[in-house]
Amino acid sequence: MSAHKPRVLVIDDEPQIHRFLGPALEAAGYEHVRAETATEGLREIARKAPDAVVLDLGLPDMDGKQALEKARAFYDGPILILSARDRETEKIDALDLGADDYVEKPFGVGELLARLRVAMRHRLQRVGAAPIIEVGDLKIDMIKRLVSRAGAPLHLSPKEYDLLVQLVEGGGKVVTHRQLLTAVWGPAHTEDVQYLRVFIAQLRQKIEPDPAVPTLIATEPGVGYRWLA
Repeated sequence: MSAHKPRVLVIDDEPQIHRFLGPALEAAGYEHVRAETATEGLREIARKAPDAVVLDLGLPDMDGKQALEKARAFYDGPILILSARDRETEKIDALDLGADDYVEKPFGVGELLARLRVAMRHRLQRVGAAPIIEVGDLKIDMIKRLVSRAGAPLHLSPKEYDLLVQLVEGGGKVVTHRQLLTAVWGPAHTEDVQYLRVFIAQLRQKIEPDPAVPTLIATEPGVGYRWLA
């Protein structure tokens, strides 16, 4: 019996994208499933949920962000946005609506495949999320709300700890400023980005081996932060 090939649904109305991406996906061990409209893509997700979705924002029948929102109502697998829209607000909106990552056109197939692998791996980790996270000598006990390094407790404030949990539970996704501020401080603080930067800096001082060269919390300029471990 042949092994199951992960199904990747590509929703894009440009035939050249499918001609370019299809063989690359097949060569990388995926099954390429094609859809050229949002309606067709949503129908395919509902019919047989793919292992991941690559979604273009510029679709002929529906804005891609609207399609993303509709998909997230019943599909919790990885969704990567593929788009020529390079405005920062477009990227933030897509991530806030539940996209796992965002790749701009024109793109390198190697980069897209790498981001796809990361999104799928982190999805599996989230499904079976462990109550204790260990990264090198850093240990995060999600049940006891304790953080330690090499067995020595790290003293995080409640807000610092909540911020850390939001990043860790993001599973490698970019977590936007708005998402972090809403989750940790509430909806009245969605614009307090400078306040968030201060807390991220404090958190890095406490958990990063070298705060000057972050290896655990990456900054996505103008968008948010990503847990790297």
